Amino acid sequence: MTDDTTLDVFLGGRLRIRQPRTGYRAATDPILLAAAVGARAGDSILELGCGVGVALLALATRVPDLRLCAVERQAAYADLARLNARENGIVAEIETADLMALPSGLRVGFDHVLANPPYYRAGSPAAQDAGRDAALREETPLSDWVGQGLKRVKPGGYLTLIHLAERLPALLAALDGPAGAIAVRPLAPRAERQAGRVLIQARKGAKGPFRLLPPLVLHLGAAHRADGDDFSPAAQALLRDARGLDWG
Repeated sequence: MTDDTTLDVFLGGRLRIRQPRTGYRAATDPILLAAAVGARAGDSILELGCGVGVALLALATRVPDLRLCAVERQAAYADLARLNARENGIVAEIETADLMALPSGLRVGFDHVLANPPYYRAGSPAAQDAGRDAALREETPLSDWVGQGLKRVKPGGYLTLIHLAERLPALLAALDGPAGAIAVRPLAPRAERQAGRVLIQARKGAKGPFRLLPPLVLHLGAAHRADGDDFSPAAQALLRDARGLDWG
């Protein structure tokens, strides 16, 4: 391990990931995203904007025998994603490319497409680290993330996203028409707190009704009062025990 990276464990030690010491560092969001993808052995998977590969590799840790593809525009992060795949014994095709100029090999129909688009709107204050800023501040519009995902998923396949709750109206507007059977699982930091993020899943070409599911409460108690994590049993199952999310 070089001085500019750290080796971090996810899924209760099942997954070991090298990340930049400074810059964008994955935490719980990519693990929650991976847990939300209801893939089965043999499915084809595409992640848009994979960073160092945490979500893609977490999904592969939970579900065996997947065909894994991903794209990441920042070359240094894509290189780490390839390294992380090799070091975890996972076969994955990771391309360095922009979302709006994907390689021809990624233009086929996938069973599942997943993404964690940048959270902060264009024009928001820039982060000091260029890699972190590129990962978190929107340059490509959110509607294009949804559009590119829907283009790559096959009819009847699923697009799964995690984003800020305040962007849910924009996500639903982008999904309206090409996708249906949309389900939203709010992510609340604690009981009685409003959701800060949402998981959203849609099925291409489906006509099922929209479903707003009960929130997943991530932490126990009204406030964090001691060292160590205080995840709820439901969150623990996803973040530590490599379980899949129940979409009800």
